[in-house]
Amino acid sequence: MLQIQEQIRLGPHTTLRIGGPARFYAEIATEAELVEALEYDGPLFILGGGSNLLVPDEGFPGLVLHLAITGPIVTRENEVEVPAGTEWDALVLHLCRQGRSGMECLAGIPGLVGGAPIQNIGAYGQEAAETIHSVRAYDRESKKFVTLPREACRFAYRSSLFNTTARNRYIVTQVTFALDPEVKPNLTYADLRKHFGPDATPAPLEVYHAVRAIRAAKGMLLVEGDPDCRSAGSFFKNPVVPPFALAPIAAALAIPEERIPRYPASGGNLKLPAAWLLDQAGFHKSFALGEAGISSKHTLALINRGHATYADIAALRALIVETVATRFGITLEQEPVEPHV
Repeated sequence: MLQIQEQIRLGPHTTLRIGGPARFYAEIATEAELVEALEYDGPLFILGGGSNLLVPDEGFPGLVLHLAITGPIVTRENEVEVPAGTEWDALVLHLCRQGRSGMECLAGIPGLVGGAPIQNIGAYGQEAAETIHSVRAYDRESKKFVTLPREACRFAYRSSLFNTTARNRYIVTQVTFALDPEVKPNLTYADLRKHFGPDATPAPLEVYHAVRAIRAAKGMLLVEGDPDCRSAGSFFKNPVVPPFALAPIAAALAIPEERIPRYPASGGNLKLPAAWLLDQAGFHKSFALGEAGISSKHTLALINRGHATYADIAALRALIVETVATRFGITLEQEPVEPHV
């Protein structure tokens, strides 16, 4: 039976450990409880693993539903059905132990399976969209459960139907993945090639452990007691820009455009490393602004240095965004979501 609690602090439910209370709060363990909770008439926010979340100091004035639908992982030939409340890293480990490739580079990413299609999580040369077959979700418009095939999810870089044109419409309860048995582990990421060597053919489980080790060295693996882990992961997305955007950056740094790191993106655009932009703008590892700061291991991780509030993180965010925009003409976009009424 659904139980509603009041004034539950949200900070402890996030990796940043920041955020005020939810006016109402409920743990959702089944689809039936979800339907019951949606009878609430007021502001609603869906909470997953809290790893990509920045909660205001005043909290949330409505109902927060912590989606914790769990159950067995069901395998049918090369398809795997996974409840949304399953820990993401546990799923990746489960599949790698079976020798299945396609998700090994996504090891160590915190959060739950239900968040994977929403943000189209990605790392080290892989994206969730590459293996997602379909998504089961509750449609708040039709008030029915629907199954959306991969094509309908409109996946793009760190985005999908769920966090763009249909934001707040769907609540993910299950994800089905399709894994090609012929696919080999992805070693396109430079750190992985360096780790294994140019001619290596590691098993998925070996890549899983290597990725976790690389993430740990960059402060991107949740380790109890490590202050660099009090973050929301990469705080800024890598900006996708047209080629002419390189000229102002080169002029500002007095370097040739060829020295600016970039990667091909769709539509003839270029993807720039946000971490490099921050570093060039003077925001180095261990930079601090009061109780907020930058990880000592990764430039893109804004951290809670101990007692930071939302206002502290917001002040550091504003300083970084304004500085990068002024110097390079690039507007950074943050990755963590914020609950809004």
